[in-house]
Amino acid sequence: MNAPLRINEALLIADRAFKPFQCVAWAPQDGNGELSLTVVDRTNTHIGRTQIPSSAYTDPAQLASLLKQARAELSQEGYKLQSWSMPE
Repeated sequence: MNAPLRINEALLIADRAFKPFQCVAWAPQDGNGELSLTVVDRTNTHIGRTQIPSSAYTDPAQLASLLKQARAELSQEGYKLQSWSMPE
């Protein structure tokens, strides 16, 4: 996957990266193009949060790197995530 990603593609990828938890994403209204991702558990408790600049979510390699880092942080905190890899 070398073509730039559209925001909807990036959101789908991010959602799958944090299964079995839910990933809630939104773009703040300040117009800077940044995405905010919050990972919540089954009780709607926020267990992780990350900010992704537009330059990173449009680049598949950067997005994969940021998602892997966020997954690693959750794993270190004891959360068990399903296996995941960046789509080709």
